[in-house]
Amino acid sequence: MGLSPIEIKNLIIESSEKVFKDVVNWRRHIHMYPELSGQEYKTAKFVANLLREFGVDDVVENFGGTTAVVGLIKGKHDTTTVALRADMDALPMQEKRDVPYKSKIDNVMHSCGHDAHTAILLGTAKVLVSLKEHLQGNVKLIFQPCEERMDCDGAKKLVEEGVLENPKVDAIFGIHMFPELPVGKVGTRIGNFMASADIFRVKIKGKGSHASRPHMGVDPVLISAQTISALHHIVSRKVDPLHPAVITIGKINGGFAENIIPDEVEFSGTVRTFDNDLREKIANWMEHTIWGTTLAYGGAYEFNYEVGTPPVINSEKTTKFALSMMRDILGEENVIELEHPSMGGEDFGEYLQKVPGTFIRLGIRNEEKGITAPLHSSLFDIDEKVLEVGVKVMSYLAFKWIEEHG
Repeated sequence: MGLSPIEIKNLIIESSEKVFKDVVNWRRHIHMYPELSGQEYKTAKFVANLLREFGVDDVVENFGGTTAVVGLIKGKHDTTTVALRADMDALPMQEKRDVPYKSKIDNVMHSCGHDAHTAILLGTAKVLVSLKEHLQGNVKLIFQPCEERMDCDGAKKLVEEGVLENPKVDAIFGIHMFPELPVGKVGTRIGNFMASADIFRVKIKGKGSHASRPHMGVDPVLISAQTISALHHIVSRKVDPLHPAVITIGKINGGFAENIIPDEVEFSGTVRTFDNDLREKIANWMEHTIWGTTLAYGGAYEFNYEVGTPPVINSEKTTKFALSMMRDILGEENVIELEHPSMGGEDFGEYLQKVPGTFIRLGIRNEEKGITAPLHSSLFDIDEKVLEVGVKVMSYLAFKWIEEHG
């Protein structure tokens, strides 16, 4: 005889509380030994060994030739498969917060919470395996590398290699630490959630000369300054104000000394939007702007635009479901339907191009403990209570999705 909904909920709550100490220990271990994008070898082995220890049915290491680990918990039937995703990579930063689990690797740190994401999914796996006899469908566990960098094998590579097939995934859920919400609170929203993230590089070519004789050269510093100013006008004068878009130049390099006009200047930046058609238009507008400005001053240019991660657009169906289930297990007061999307990027959007799904923010802020630093800060940390919240959310979403859609 099957368990009632209240019995299932209570079991997931009890199991999540029971595994909490383990999840804390796993998170701290991963935090102390962070690995950069594409180099998550020890983290992947750690994850795979634990999944096998829990009794996950199928565990695949080096999925698609990457450092990804994919596990499958097989339910009684193949009627539906829900996927849960966690990213594993760290960032090239020196940790400055003095805690017992501080990174032991110089200039590498988990400053975006991927250690917590990985530990939460491990805890979720352990909870769901304990409930396996009640699962009517499958749960696919995706431990993904390379979320932080576009130039290695992250979500896009896994999708290309069939991570959403065999068995076919019907819905996917992902989580991320969120310093702007207090610990215990969670949030998501229907539709636009995070922007696409493209990058561009520009090389302005001039003709070097002595600084006192600018008329004898073609000044790439001046051309770059005029070009950068013009590029910043694209959003304000070419893009519909009702369509969010950002162009930011974050890096510029050129010149040797104050009395030399150099031959070249290089700069690079990022473009963010929620509209794929607008992405293409912005790239074209940028090149026209660069071409016109360099032509006016007698210079030349090279323009490289790299299409990066697509926007994260949460499905209405899965997000309404997620909001309802999170309110059920966490309480109405702890679930927030976020008002605004973010212009930040996340390659979770690659999965959402193929299957419906929802990305969820988990609050980690605790001012009494001094946990207020933003993502990608050398002082970043989490209130570890979020680990139990995350396991409850992921376990309940997976179980209930299968129950209602199997």
